[in-house]
Amino acid sequence: MRALLVVNPAATTTSARTRDVLIHALASEMKLEVVTTEYRGHARDLGRQAGESDDIELVVALGGDGTVNEVVNGLLHNGPDLDRLPRLAVVPGGSTNVFARALGLPNDAVEATGALLDALREDRERAIGLGLAAGTPDTEDEAVPSRWFTFCAGLGFDAGVIGRVEQQRERGKRSTHALYLRQVARQFLDEPHRRHGTITLERPGQDPVTDLVMSIICNTSPWTFLGNRPVYASPKASFDTGLDVLTLNRMSTGAVARYATQLLTSSPERGPHGKHALSLHDLTDFTLHSKAPLPLQMDGDHLGLRTSVTFTGVRRALRVIV
Repeated sequence: MRALLVVNPAATTTSARTRDVLIHALASEMKLEVVTTEYRGHARDLGRQAGESDDIELVVALGGDGTVNEVVNGLLHNGPDLDRLPRLAVVPGGSTNVFARALGLPNDAVEATGALLDALREDRERAIGLGLAAGTPDTEDEAVPSRWFTFCAGLGFDAGVIGRVEQQRERGKRSTHALYLRQVARQFLDEPHRRHGTITLERPGQDPVTDLVMSIICNTSPWTFLGNRPVYASPKASFDTGLDVLTLNRMSTGAVARYATQLLTSSPERGPHGKHALSLHDLTDFTLHSKAPLPLQMDGDHLGLRTSVTFTGVRRALRVIV
């Protein structure tokens, strides 16, 4: 088997020595080409080259969720094709690694490599669904390129938190759960639309849902992790179905305290619920419009401000090694 290993040298939880061990282990089982990313978007370029090649059968992403997202967007540059495209494998190297953990992989890079090699020997793979977001036709965002996401997206509050975290990291702060919690508090205090939501959710054949403050889109469950604790925004979300959405139409101090507590105590059986929360399951197509530009995130990557985004749940979009 010929495989491409895409290595993010800035991955937060793997040292150079650990990466050397992992490369040696993988190279003992396959014909391995190793490329270290050198710039933002490099992993996407490498994934596209692999997807358009005739002889690469497997792409391994060694890094965090951002690296995985780039590789996936490169592989699917010309759209899904289960019969032609290389399979994807993931070795977690980031601070949270939601996608790898949602697939059931160990969060330790060495253990995950062992699990990956076992899966390859036993030819274990899975066709998973993905989310696709694009600028909505006939809006000011219609020219925004489409982008795939593997586990979540968000318009509004959570994307604002991620944007704040990225700013802190650019200033040299480490990505810790304490950093995220501080930025959640600051985003809440500065949130201009928490009492009067600007988002409208539109679905084919359904009445619009208006005056939403925030929307979280999930392609799988859990939504994220706090340390070893999984957090379930949409417990029914799955790689085997369409997209799930959790929306809130109020973010008063009391409402935020209640829903934050529900998130922290969520389980595979129950997520946030109440009169200000709406959960939708297994959606294929929907659009989020906002009266004011709001931050957008996908797979934990802040993508700037948007006023209208159309989401599509695409089933069986990519083969992954599990």
